[in-house]
Amino acid sequence: MAKKGLDITFVHYGIRKEDMDLISVLCTEHQLEFEWVKEELLKEFHERKIRNQDMDEKTLEKIIEKALLKLRG
Repeated sequence: MAKKGLDITFVHYGIRKEDMDLISVLCTEHQLEFEWVKEELLKEFHERKIRNQDMDEKTLEKIIEKALLKLRG
């Protein structure tokens, strides 16, 4: 029987747990740190989506650049 209730992964990132598991596999295959992708990219995307902010290509670039600066810093 499936668990009922809130999917905490979805609440924090706007992504279902099953999809987050797939993202984790892809991070491993492409040698990306999953926690970094999750916290620095996915969480920011979700927060902007909640605030109904546009997500054009330029905005995505800025989010990625900001995350990369944190990684290097």
